This record gives sequence, structure tokens and C-alpha cells, in this order.
Amino acid sequence: MRGSHPQSRGFVHSSRMPRPKVHPANRLRANTACTACRASKKRCSGYFPCTNCIHKGRGRSCTPFKSLPNAGLRSRLVPASGPTVEAPRTSRGMTIDLQNPSHDIGTPHPEFDTLEAGPHSPEVTHQTHPRMLRNLQGERVYVGKAASLSFLQLLRDTVTQHIGPSQFSHNGGSEDMLEAEAHHDLLDSSEECCTIDEKDRFIQNYHAATSGFFNLSLGDDIPCSLIGPAEPKTDREKTRAAVIDLMVAIGAQSLPNDRKTLQVERFYFARGQRRTFANMLEDPSVDLVRVFLLMSFYMLGACRRNTAFMYLGVASRAAVALGFHADFPAPRSPDESDERNERSRLWMSLCILDLLVSSILGRPSAISPLLPENRQEPSWIGAAPADPGLVASYQLSLILDEIINCLYSEKAASAQQADLLLCKLNAWGECLPQSLRTSSLKHEDQSTFREHTIRNMHVACSYHFAVILVTRPFLVSVLSVRLARLHQSLSTSVPSDVPEEDPAHSRLAAACIDSAVYMLQTCLEIHKSGLLLRNMCILKAFIFAAALVLGFSMFSQRDVDPEIDDVFRGALTILRMLASQSAQAAHYLEIITKLEAAISKQRQQLAAQARQRRSQYVSRIFSLNDNPATPRTQSEGDEEEVRNVTPLLSQSVTPYAWLRTDDGTAAAVSPPMVDGALFDWEGMDLPLWDSFPFLAESTTI
Repeated sequence: MRGSHPQSRGFVHSSRMPRPKVHPANRLRANTACTACRASKKRCSGYFPCTNCIHKGRGRSCTPFKSLPNAGLRSRLVPASGPTVEAPRTSRGMTIDLQNPSHDIGTPHPEFDTLEAGPHSPEVTHQTHPRMLRNLQGERVYVGKAASLSFLQLLRDTVTQHIGPSQFSHNGGSEDMLEAEAHHDLLDSSEECCTIDEKDRFIQNYHAATSGFFNLSLGDDIPCSLIGPAEPKTDREKTRAAVIDLMVAIGAQSLPNDRKTLQVERFYFARGQRRTFANMLEDPSVDLVRVFLLMSFYMLGACRRNTAFMYLGVASRAAVALGFHADFPAPRSPDESDERNERSRLWMSLCILDLLVSSILGRPSAISPLLPENRQEPSWIGAAPADPGLVASYQLSLILDEIINCLYSEKAASAQQADLLLCKLNAWGECLPQSLRTSSLKHEDQSTFREHTIRNMHVACSYHFAVILVTRPFLVSVLSVRLARLHQSLSTSVPSDVPEEDPAHSRLAAACIDSAVYMLQTCLEIHKSGLLLRNMCILKAFIFAAALVLGFSMFSQRDVDPEIDDVFRGALTILRMLASQSAQAAHYLEIITKLEAAISKQRQQLAAQARQRRSQYVSRIFSLNDNPATPRTQSEGDEEEVRNVTPLLSQSVTPYAWLRTDDGTAAAVSPPMVDGALFDWEGMDLPLWDSFPFLAESTTI
């Protein structure tokens, strides 16, 4: 055909390879720009209303250029009509006052309880995106959009848009997934590190650390395994001995680290791991499932999340090979009944840990495809021996799996679907036995009381974590609009229409904050009673997720909610205790502390904007502290104030702000001059640095 040859159309062949496709999470530009920014060829933030439209007072007209169906980033107030989904009321019964943007998202509203998610409630597009991070070996590892780490990146981007660069949002551009180095010590396994009584004490701590998640009881042969110091001969004996070693290691890991405890922890884990791999996993067995579950739990406490995830995969495959996922037939003898109970407890333990870890990391679960589509519990659950904490956690894990599959497998989250999932969670809560709701003081010893208390805490925090996962997409949508309305209300430019919030989304966002508050209050009560262990591998992830939610809420409001501020500081207190022997908890503490500093800066800026709008006829003329060229001698009162500042917060001070002179006094130093202007990073406005390409890549996980 005429003109069909490429050269006839003016095409020029090139030897250059096409540019590889960039993952959406790593793009330097927004996935979707607004209509105004696209027409003016301006860089768009990708949030609606975007930063440019907010500054120019046209937030009401800011819409995506190619809007997705039912996109709910800027939702309108639509009265619920038609059949509604009956959803539980939030326990605090709170919502946003839509007429006053300064009110908190938790302000009581008398008409709130009549608002339900009707068919006109739009979906909200997920603003969290999957991440590809690097492990210790430099390999890329996947973190899904349901993970708290992905929510953290979204929160960093939001903070950057509103207050500019900060230590919370920019930390050197690291993309590493924090992991601790493995210890490969040469051990002499012929000699025990502790006595039988010490082993028994460590195993008691193991039961407390795993209470509510595990029930891997070995029966009456545990004392025999503890007494026998000889090296096991057969493969079954080696695997059973490895189970005991790993229980001791987890128990030692949960105690305060001294030289003796650290030696016991590393010795028994290394020996249990060596015994596990002695036969190269040739034959699946019930004890092999136990061993890999225990090694996974230990690795979570040792800040080796990728290793823990892989060990769970081995345990899942071994359980499938043994038929654990099939409905067990009715027993015909007492021995068959004992075997059925043993397998049911082990299967529930595997489901709980696998689904929890997968939801925390945002990764597909190995167990999820094996669960029944209707998520009905098997017939053998009711016949299993009474373990209320294990059964409750197993039933909750099924709902948690449904949450991930229904809400996070799609591009948008439906308010109607969220209401249904919350109804299931409430129905689960109404069926909880009284022993899981209250603490009992009728136990024989302190160790049993601690075990039961931690069990109840694990069950309660798992419930609150599930609620957070259901409602967090709506929290992002509501608070993004709320931030836009807040800045619009304080702007001195010509007022314009502000975006509106969907009532159903506001109710779900309030439930998210409520759940985070209740989770941290529960943990604080147990921490103050002295019952928390020193290494809580699942709990620290729960606390981190709740603290991020509350931090986002605090950042998005001008007024201070004392209750939220108190529990947010309580999260720092618990993480500070756990950070003494957990690198992961220490990193969580660093992140939340920097978030606290960003919240303080946001509140200062909002207060300054409010004063500027209120006092249009007067301004401050002179301030000693604002003059960078004025020398200053630090008084004793100033030194006391500096000592009271959190160390991580004090690091946020500009490094060139003060220098120590030869005579010991602190002298202020001016920032560097660039083209005759002061070059101060902390004071830069968003339009001056927004186009820097490295900002979209920076993250610390």
C-alpha cells in the first residue's frame, strides 16, 4: 500500500532501545492530573483538589482529567436513598461538622447515626500503592498497598505537600527494607546452656508471647524432651527436639536481654534450626509444620520479616501435603479424636499467623486460596477442645482475609462493602466469650495471669487492626478533603466553594480513628500494669499502624484533641520500651517521633495563618529570636528546655543554625547565601522545590 513503508511516512530507524516501563509507584509524575493543571501544563500533585488549585482558590472545580468510574476522591454530599446496609454505629458516635472545618473528625454530631452508606455513596480510589524495596542482599522485595509501609509513604507525601521538606518525609532516599543481620555462631550443641528449671521458665514466657496466636501443645512428652540431654537419633526425634529448642528461644527472646538470656536465645534457635534442616525437609510431618511456624514467629521478633514470610510458606505447603485444609472426618476412636484435635489446633494457628503476616506486609497469603469461599468455619472447629482465644483469632483471621480480598484487590474501595465487613466484625465481637472481654484475678500464679491478659490483648488488637484496614481508605479520602478545606478557610485569597465530604465516608473515617484510639488505650493499660513482654513481634506492627492513623488525623486538624494526643504519645512510650531490644520497634519509634515533629510544625503554620487572617491590619515588627545575626548566650533555662526535648526531635534543627564559639557561647549563624538570597530548606515554599526528581523516590522503611 502506498505510503505504508516507515520511511515514506518520515520515520527514522534508531538503534536505541525503548525505555523500560516504569512502575506506577515509582513514577515521578502523578498518575492522574487535574484538568486545570493539564491545560496549563503545570505539575499536578495528583490529589484532588490538588495543591495548585487550592492555592489559586479553585478547589471546588479541581477534577481529574480522566476520572475513574465512581472515583470518590472529591465526593459530594448526597442523602442516602434506597435500601441501605445496616452497619454498626461507631462506639464513640462521632463525625465531622461539615459546616466548620476546624472541628475534629471526632466531633459529636446528633444526626450522624442516621447516615448510612446508600447506593449513591461513591467509591474511594486507593491512594496507597505497592512498593518494591531492597533486602539485605540488595534484592527487590514486594510490599503491597494494604501494608502500613505503603500508608507511611502516602502520609509522607501528604506532609511534604503541606509543610515542605522535613525529616519525616525526606531521609536520604533509602529504599531498604529494614532487616537485622542473621547470627551464624559456631555452637557446641553437646552442652546445654540452661537447666531444666530455666527451660521451663522460658517455655512459660513462650506461651505468654504466643497466646492468642498459637496452640502447639505437644502433650505429656514435653517433660521427657526437656530432661533428655542426649542428641536425638531419628528424624522424628530431631524434629520434636527442635520444637522444644525453638520454644525456649522464643521465651528467651521475650525477656529483657542480658548476657545469659541472649546466649540462651541464640543457642537454642540455632540448634533448633540446624535440627530442622538436618533431613533437608524430605518428609512432611505435623512436627515439621510446628517447627516452621515457630521459626517464623522467632524471625518476626528478630526483625527478619522476609525470612518469616518464607518459613510460613514452607509450613503452609507441608500442611497442605498432610491434608490439613480438608474437612476432617468424624473420629471413630479416642486416638483419632486426639489426632483430630491436634491437627485442628495446628491448622488454626497456621491460618492466624499466615493471614496476619500477609496483611501486615500486604502480600498474598499462601493459606487464602485454600479457605472456603463462604468463609464458613469447618465442622471440626466446634468439636475441638476449648481454647477461646485461638478460636476467636481464627474466626477473625477469616474476616481479615476477606477484607484484603474485597477492598484491596480492587482499584477502589466501596463504602457498602466496608459496611458489610464492619457488620461481620461486630457480629464476631458480639459472640466473644466473657473471658476474652475482661481480666480475671482468680488465677493460681502471675505467669498464668500474664498469659491470659496478653491473649485478650492480642485478640482485641487484632480486631482493631482489622477495623483500621477496612476504614483506612476512607480516612485518606476524608482527611485529604479536610486538609484542603482547612487551608482554604485560612487562605487570605478570594474565598471559593470548598469540597464536600460524603457522610458515609466521614463515618468510616471516624471508625478508623476510634479503633486506633481503643487499640492504643488497651496496650497502654497493659503496659502500665507491667505485663507487656520486651519483644512483641506482632504487637509492634499493630501499634505502628494505629500511630500512623492518629498522626494523620492530628496533622489534618487545627484544634487539639487531648485524647488523641495522649494515646499518640502513649504509642511512643510503648515503642520506646520495645526498642531496647527490637531494631524494628526502634525504627518505628524514629518514624513516629519525626511524624510528631511534623505535626507540631503544621500546627504552628496553621496558627500563624489564622493570626495573619485575623490581624490584617497589624504585623509584628521586631523579634530577637527571628534575627539570625544576633549572638545569643544560652541561659540555664534554655538548657533545661533543650534537655526536655526528645533527642530525635532535637535533630530536626537546621545544622547551621547555632555554632559553639571559642568562649563556650552559642552564636547564631546565618544560612548560606545563594544569588543574594537566604537559602533555608525549612523555609522553602512548595513551588520552589516541588519539581525535584529525587523527592518521589525517598523513603525509609
